[in-house]
Amino acid sequence: MSATALPAVATPGQRWRRRYGLAAFGGGVILAWVLAALAAPWIAPYPPDFVDVAARLRPPSAAHWLGTDTLGRDVLSRVVHGARVSLSVGFVVVLLGALFGTLVGAVAAYAGRWAEEAMMRLTDLVFCFPPIILAMAIAAALGIGTANTCIAMLVVWWPKFARLARSLVLAQRNLEYVEAARSIGFPPSHILLRQILPNALGPLIVLVTLDLGNAILVFAGLSFLGLGTIPPTAEWGAMVGEGRQLVQQWWVATFPGLAILTVVMGFNFVGDGLRDWLDPHARTR
Repeated sequence: MSATALPAVATPGQRWRRRYGLAAFGGGVILAWVLAALAAPWIAPYPPDFVDVAARLRPPSAAHWLGTDTLGRDVLSRVVHGARVSLSVGFVVVLLGALFGTLVGAVAAYAGRWAEEAMMRLTDLVFCFPPIILAMAIAAALGIGTANTCIAMLVVWWPKFARLARSLVLAQRNLEYVEAARSIGFPPSHILLRQILPNALGPLIVLVTLDLGNAILVFAGLSFLGLGTIPPTAEWGAMVGEGRQLVQQWWVATFPGLAILTVVMGFNFVGDGLRDWLDPHARTR
């Protein structure tokens, strides 16, 4: 009689790789792009705005690893320098939007009554419009430019953080540790900023991480439509827009598009890993 084979037990290292392997890969991709953006002036083979009409629309070669665009500019150099703009805009929009939205939602939930009603009705008013459409309208009204596009994105970016922060504060404001802080005599600002918000940071951090890729994608979409950076600034969405009709010269739009894809996927992988790590139920499985 043959013995029944026992199921193999995964080692801690195998469990870690299965749970956080994609997050580690995504973190590596993001780190590589951040380092490339920081070192762009030194690793780019050509200046991003160097025009060589004689070399226009050349395919990838030893002289131009990713080919050239319609003005003979090196695609690799523009992709590397474009990382500086795209990553910077993503971080600025998401961090400022998260800070403002979290404060609005937290104050609304803790204050209650008319303050909560007024703040959340303002949040709902912004939510009435599709975010990308509202951002396009604001960017078009303000004029083309990176700063104006950031302002347009900030207007539509903070409400999601306000709603999340409000729900988190509402779940915690009547817990025992908050009642204990009130009984000691701590002021409301201290209780909110030093007691409640630190215990509600987990979901907010996950949303920030996931939203970084989304912000880069939205900014690329606005630049693709001509509402982002001012030419000849190198930016991934604008580069894709320049090459959208060049079917035979596929490299002009493909490589900046792949840059957007890898960064967005990297932030999504990291966000999913953070969500699993910050969830105590997931860590015990």
